Parts: sequence; structure tokens; C-alpha cells
Amino acid sequence: MQNFTEEIKNEITEKIPEPRCCKLAVISAFIRTSGSVVSRNGNFGFEIITENESTAEYISDILESAFNLHLTVTGAKFDVMSGKDKLTFECVGEDAKRLLKELCIIKEDAEGVYLTFGIDEKLVKNDCCKSSYITGAFLGGGSCTLPEEGVYSRTGYHFEIVFSNKITAGDFCALLCDFEILAKLVTRKDSAVVYVKSKEVISDILHVVSAVSGLDRLNKIVELKDRTNNANRVNNCSVSNIDKCLTASVNQVRAIETIAVTIGLQSLDKMLFDVAEARLADKNASMQELSERLSLSKSCLNHRMRKILELAKSLGND
Repeated sequence: MQNFTEEIKNEITEKIPEPRCCKLAVISAFIRTSGSVVSRNGNFGFEIITENESTAEYISDILESAFNLHLTVTGAKFDVMSGKDKLTFECVGEDAKRLLKELCIIKEDAEGVYLTFGIDEKLVKNDCCKSSYITGAFLGGGSCTLPEEGVYSRTGYHFEIVFSNKITAGDFCALLCDFEILAKLVTRKDSAVVYVKSKEVISDILHVVSAVSGLDRLNKIVELKDRTNNANRVNNCSVSNIDKCLTASVNQVRAIETIAVTIGLQSLDKMLFDVAEARLADKNASMQELSERLSLSKSCLNHRMRKILELAKSLGND
């Protein structure tokens, strides 16, 4: 069974963006999150790693159709955590080097080739390119988890994208801000992680990357959890009210018994006597039930019961 991350990735890889600028943004973000620049015998290129087959096909299709570049499988390693093979692809040569320059990942001067960090403004000048960059980043280093569909769940809402450096991750947070999405940034070992834990913000991100089915599933989970939480709150409130009623009843009975053994219930005037007698006759009855039996308003019953409690307290009942 697919997890939610796989569902999102499979969905957003069903449609390749048309504009070339968007394809550049997707590939650049993907290399920033799941790839690295490599050098083989003086030739530069890039290496990418993924365990999602649809993602591998998606990236390969973009590279071939838009840039006439072909990926070569250079390794496959079983990942114990995911239970899947992590495939390593490589693309090396002058064309790959030229693309890395266009992706603003490397630059070259008189001293040679050097890496750049951050997100170049040229790659994300349009909103469509910004969305594509976010899509590429999620395909390369993203994951999303939802609460389990049960009454109680240890998991919560969590969305994150892992970057290889903090500079790019910081620029990515700024990019999300363009969509009014606020994310947090933390370092984890040698990586920088951009994450959110709000279901509303995750919903916004899924909308940006056009994960319609993923958004539908998120909304269903949110609706289910909200119903469950509301039911729990109502139940907890009911239990709390029952506890309060029982405590009040016990205190009332103790007060009446104190009066009985000290000055006797017959010393009470008829109004208080009738209340005391009714309480002793049904120690578990609610105040509402007592008020109906005595044909009194609830406020009147509460007033008379307070007098009984005050009298008992003056007689030594704590």
C-alpha cells in the first residue's frame, strides 16, 4: 500500500510542465534535494538518487525532451527503512555541464568551475516557475505524513523537504512566503530541513503543487479527526459534569446528615425540610430532577440547598 508521500509524488508526476522555464526550475530543485555535482575524468555532470519509479521517469522525460540528456543507471541499493531500492542515475559530459550552468548550480570563471548555493532569481521569476521549483524540491527530498485514520493516532500532520545546504533551504522558505506559506528551518546532521506541521499550511502547499487527490485525502482526514476530537470533547465534558454532580450530591447528603445528628431535620423550616427530605430519598438525583419533583425552579432549589450547606457548616460540617 502506498504511503501518502508516494501518492503525492505519483500524482504530481502525471503531468510535465510545458514551459521550458518551469522544467529548468523542476530539475534545479530536484538536483538541490536529491542530487550532487560530480566530476568524472575532468568531465562535469550530476548524479541523482530516487526510490520512486514515477519520479525517475518524470525527471528522465524532462531531461530527454527538453534538454536532450539521457540518464544512466549507475547503482541500486536496497534501503532498509523504506523497503525499496534506491536507484542512482548519472549524467556527465559537456551537455550536462552546460545544463548545470543554466540551472544556476555551477558557474565557471578563469579559475575554473565552482558550485553556487541558493535559488537564483532567474529560475523563479514567474509564479509558474516558483510552483515548479516547489514541485521539484518535494520530488527530490520531500515527505508528508498524516494522522492514522483511527480514534487515537501517534502521528500528526507533518510536511518536510530536505536540502543539502542551509542557503538553498533559506531561499526556499522565502520562496514559500511568496505563496503566504510560512515554514520553519532546522539543521539535521549535514542537511537543512524545511518543515510545517499545520494541516492548513500543508493544504496550501498541496494546492501549489497541484496535488488535487492528495488534497482531497488530507481534507477527509482532517474532517474525520475533527469529528473524533469533537466527540471526545463532548464525552469528556459529559464525564466532567457527571463528576461535578456526584460531588455536589455527596456534599449535600453529608450536610443534611450533619444537621440530622446535631439539631435534627425537624428544626428546619418546611421549605428546607422538604428539600432535605427529597435529597435523602434519592441521593443520586440531579438538581434538575429534584427541582421537577418539588415543583421548584432550579435557581430556587439551589438557593435553598445553599442555605442547608451554610447551616451544616456552622454546625461543624467541613
